[in-house]
Amino acid sequence: MARGGINKAVVERARQALLSKGAYPSIDAVRVELGNTGSKTTIARYLKELDVQAPAEVSSRERMSEELKALVENVLDRLTEEGAEVVAQAQADFDRQREAWEARLEALEVELKAARHQCESQHAALTDQGAQLQTTHSSWQSELTRNAGLSQQCQDLEVRIRDRDVQIQSLEEKHVHARAALEHYREAIKEQREQDQRRHDAQLQQIQLEQRKLQETLIIKQDESTRLNRDNERLLGELRQQARVLTDQQDQAQRLAAELRTAQMATAKADGAREQLQEQLAAIKAESKSLAKALALANEQWAQANQRLAVLSEDNDSLRAQVQLNIATPPPIQP
Repeated sequence: MARGGINKAVVERARQALLSKGAYPSIDAVRVELGNTGSKTTIARYLKELDVQAPAEVSSRERMSEELKALVENVLDRLTEEGAEVVAQAQADFDRQREAWEARLEALEVELKAARHQCESQHAALTDQGAQLQTTHSSWQSELTRNAGLSQQCQDLEVRIRDRDVQIQSLEEKHVHARAALEHYREAIKEQREQDQRRHDAQLQQIQLEQRKLQETLIIKQDESTRLNRDNERLLGELRQQARVLTDQQDQAQRLAAELRTAQMATAKADGAREQLQEQLAAIKAESKSLAKALALANEQWAQANQRLAVLSEDNDSLRAQVQLNIATPPPIQP
C-alpha cells in the first residue's frame, strides 16, 4: 500500500540507503526506494537541500563540478515539472473525452432500451390483435352460415307463398318484391364473403360493435320469419279470410324489406371498418421496421463508441509511456 506522504527525513533515509548500496541517489531511485510514492518535484527539492547541507560522497558519478551538477539537477527538475504538466493535461483531456463518451454511451443505452421496449410492446400488440382478429373471423364465418340458413328459409317461404296464393295477384306481387329483395340480400352476402376471404384483417373494436348490431338485426329477422311462417300456416286453414290474411302478409313483407335494407347498411359499415384496420396494421408494420433499423443503428454506434474508447486508452498509455521515458532518460551532458 502506498504511503500517505513524504518529508525531508524520509528522503534523507532513502538517500543514505542508496549511498550505502553504492547506488547514485537520483530522483527516480529515491522514489523507488520510498515505494513509488511522493512527487518527483518534492523529492528533487529535498535532495537539493540535502546536497547543500551534506555534500555527496566521492564516487565515479560525483566527480563533476558543483555548477554542472546543479545544471543537471535543474534540467531534471524542469523535465519532471514539464512531464508532470503534460501528464496532467493529457489526463484532463482524456477524462473529459471519457466523460463525454460515457454520457453518449448512457444516452445510447437509454435509447436502445426504449427502442427494444417499444418493439416488444408492438410485437405483443400485434400478436394480441392477430388472435383477436382470428376469433372475430371465426365468429363472422358463423354469422355468414346463419345468414345463409336464414336466406334459405326465406326462399322456402317464398315458394310456399307462391304455390299457395296463386289466386291472389296483389299478394303475389308483394311476394315478388320480397323475393327480389331477398335475392339482392343473398348477392350482397355472397360478395361480402368473397371480400372477407381477400381482406382477413379488420378493426377489432369497430367490427365487434357492428357484429353486435348485425346479430340484433338477424334476431329480429328470425323473429319476423317465425311470425311470417305462423301467418302462412294460418292461411292454409283460413282460406275464407283471404282479405285479412292478405293485409297481414303485405305488412310482413314491408317489415322484411326494411330489415333487409338495415342489414345491407350494417354490412357496408363493416367493410369500411375492415379497410381502416388494414391501413392501421400496415402502418404498425412499417413502424416496427423503422424501430428495427433504429436498433441496428444504435448497436453500430455502440460498437463505434467502444472502438473510440479503446483508441483513446491506447493513446493515453502511449503518452504516459513517452512521458516516463522522457523523465527516466536525462539529456546527454555536453563535455
